[in-house]
Amino acid sequence: MTLNIYAHQRHLKTLPKHLKLIKEIQPSAVIVSDPGVLSVIRRKLPNQEVHLSTQANATNSEAIKFWQQQGVSRVILAREVTLEEIQEIKKKTPNVELECFVHGAMCMSYSGRCILSKWMTNRSANMGDCSQPCRWQYSVVDDKKRFSVELEQDQHGTYFFNSYDMCMVEHLDELIDTGIDSLKIEGRAKSVYYVAMVTRAYRIVLDATWKARKDRLKESELERVIPEQRKQLEKLSHRGYSEGFFFGEEPQHLFDKAYKETNWLFVGISQEEKKSKERNIFVHNYLNKGDEVEVVGATFDCMVKIERIVDEKGEEIKSAHGGLNKTFQVTLSKSVEGTFLARRNEKNIG
Repeated sequence: MTLNIYAHQRHLKTLPKHLKLIKEIQPSAVIVSDPGVLSVIRRKLPNQEVHLSTQANATNSEAIKFWQQQGVSRVILAREVTLEEIQEIKKKTPNVELECFVHGAMCMSYSGRCILSKWMTNRSANMGDCSQPCRWQYSVVDDKKRFSVELEQDQHGTYFFNSYDMCMVEHLDELIDTGIDSLKIEGRAKSVYYVAMVTRAYRIVLDATWKARKDRLKESELERVIPEQRKQLEKLSHRGYSEGFFFGEEPQHLFDKAYKETNWLFVGISQEEKKSKERNIFVHNYLNKGDEVEVVGATFDCMVKIERIVDEKGEEIKSAHGGLNKTFQVTLSKSVEGTFLARRNEKNIG
C-alpha cells in the first residue's frame, strides 16, 4: 500500500483513517517517503513492515543505513543509481532489501520529485496524480522578444522533456549479480494490458535466467527467450527504450513525437479458467466477427479467429464495442484454456 506523498499538515489530519485501513487489511508492506509519515506509522503500527519509496531518493549506503535505523526493511533505490553502485551498496548494507526500477517512464528531475504537473495542471505528481507534462509537445512563443531560448525543434515544436522509457529485460543477469532483491515495473497511468504484458515478459526472462544458472547453461534457452520477450515489449506503446542510468550514461530522448506508434491494439480480456472455444470476453476498443486476434496468457500466446459474437440478450452481432462496460460471449476458432488478454494487429485490418 502506498503512502509515499510529501505530507503537509492537512495530510497528517487524514493519516489516522489510512492507518485504520492498514490495520484492517494488513498489507505485506507500506511504501513511504516522508519521514513524518514513517514516524507516525512506526509509533502507531510498530509491527507494520515499511518500504522506502524511490521518491526519498536513496542513492548511497549511508542513506540506506539511516533509513534502516528508522525501521525500514526495504529501500526502493532512485532510478539514477548505476549497476556498479547497487553492487557496492548491497555489500555495505546486506541486511536491507534493495529494490530498483527495471522498466517504464523516466521522470524529469530526480526519481519522481517533479513539480511540472502541479505547476502546469494543478495535478501533483507527488500525490500520485501526474498529468505527465514531460511527454507533451512544446514550442517557444514570445512575440515581444523578451527572452532568448535555445530549443531543438522544427515547425511542429519539440518533445524536449520526453526521455526514452527504461528497459532492462536484456540485462537481468547483470542485475541479479548486483544482489538486488526485487525488480519494480513502473505502471502509473498504464492499462491492465500494458502492466500484464510487461510483467509477463520480465517474469519469463527472469525464470529462464534462474533456470540457466541452476542448470549451468550459458546460452541456449536464454538466447531464444530474451529476444522473444524484447519483441513482445516492442509491441506495446512506448517512447523508445534505453537502459536508463544503469551503465552511467544519460538516458536518450525522443524529441520528435510523444511516443513510438504500435500496430497492436488491446481489444479484450477473459477472466475464465475453463478450456473452451466459447469464452466470455470483456471488450476494450472494438471486436469484429472475422477478426484475427492474438490471445496472450501468463504462459502462452496464439492466434485465433473470432467466429461468433453474442450480446447479453443472446443475439448474434457483427461487432462489439468497448466503452460499454460489457462482456460478450465470443466463439474462437480453437479452444483456449486460462485467463487471457486479446489484441489485434491493426496493420492487417482492411
